[in-house]
Amino acid sequence: MKRRKFLRTVSATGLGIAGAPRLPSWLRSPAETVVVAVMGLNNRGSVLGRAFARAANATVAYVCDVDSQVLSKGVTAVAGAQTKPPKGLRDFRKALDDKDVDALVIAAPDHWHTPAALLAMRAGKHVYLEKPCGHNPREGELLVDGQRKYRRVVQMGTQQRSAPKSIELMQAIAEGIIGRPYLARAWYANTRAGIGRGQPAPVPTYLDYDLWQGPAPRTPYHDNVIHYNWHWFHRWGTGEICNNGTHEIDVARWALRVDYPTRVTSTGGRYHFQDDWEFPDTQEACFEFAGGKTIIWQGQSCNGLTTFGRGRGTAILGTEGSAVVDRDGYTVYDPKGKAVKQSLAAKSGDGLDTGSDDAMTGLHIDNFVDAIRTGSALRQPIEEGAKSVLLCHLGNIAQTTGRALRTDPSSGHILDDAEAMRLWQREYEPGWTPVV
Repeated sequence: MKRRKFLRTVSATGLGIAGAPRLPSWLRSPAETVVVAVMGLNNRGSVLGRAFARAANATVAYVCDVDSQVLSKGVTAVAGAQTKPPKGLRDFRKALDDKDVDALVIAAPDHWHTPAALLAMRAGKHVYLEKPCGHNPREGELLVDGQRKYRRVVQMGTQQRSAPKSIELMQAIAEGIIGRPYLARAWYANTRAGIGRGQPAPVPTYLDYDLWQGPAPRTPYHDNVIHYNWHWFHRWGTGEICNNGTHEIDVARWALRVDYPTRVTSTGGRYHFQDDWEFPDTQEACFEFAGGKTIIWQGQSCNGLTTFGRGRGTAILGTEGSAVVDRDGYTVYDPKGKAVKQSLAAKSGDGLDTGSDDAMTGLHIDNFVDAIRTGSALRQPIEEGAKSVLLCHLGNIAQTTGRALRTDPSSGHILDDAEAMRLWQREYEPGWTPVV
């Protein structure tokens, strides 16, 4: 039977996924090109758009942004990386109506991540989702439920999971190079400026502010929010611990092989500036796990003092040694602190570059494309990614409540604290509540 007739027959017999306009990955030809749409282009989105355009088995059909100026630049950026320029759309939902689009790449603000991913899965699309995967813990649960229901490929963009040197170190730790790992210290240090006190202002003519707000409850436009400072407002962002801490906390969880904690604490505050920033600029969060394992997160948004000479990274302590790893590689030490094994990049990268157009991003995207085309295993499936993001959310909740949280080691749910558990989810603009 010819392939085209075979695929029509299989779809008609019900082996395809209900509601999906295209066939599931295990019935796709390895020769097919994965067609993607990219949502959110101001910074990371343009990097992802170019990376997908450069990928051997992918092409970018659409780029989408609510800011017409950013959209124009995004079209140009991606057009320079592939033969056919992508189409520019203000509303990403129009791209979901195209049956030839296989996947949605989401790099919009945090409050859009889960709602957009669920809309994409319901339309039969696969999803490459930047961190954090959700705005709150409940959204992480919805993503996992959605992936299981729609059986789509969903990868979170913690690209260090695809870094060869990091994979090599994790294998060595699993084989006992530092004995039994019991503590991981993750950090990020930057020197961000203040954001001032925002003032009400007319919405710029080039911005669809209503669509930018999307699922978030409506609020008047202020002049110190868009395009980056939304990270520091609870309505749209999730703070530094989710913005950058997700990467390092994920590496820590990977090294210790832990899932959900039993106890979470946090201390810190907004120390450097008196402005509209609503999250800590300095934070230390501690996550305790069964089996005597602990992760400590140290976030410095406004003080760039490095740790081990690195602006960001993760140190793993074990009974027979330790290791320090970042995006440039790793060093293993004996119990007295003597380096015994090292694998570092020939030239250090800029770990604070928010664009991060690096080799590991390309490898992470290749992994996602291969999973769609051939069914190969994802480096960071959403079920695992959501666990790391949950730790970050729990750190924020502990900071907000000002007290230690006891949590269920089977789910991460907060125990015996109704006030803290109310922060598990958010309110949405009427008509925008995400559903699986």
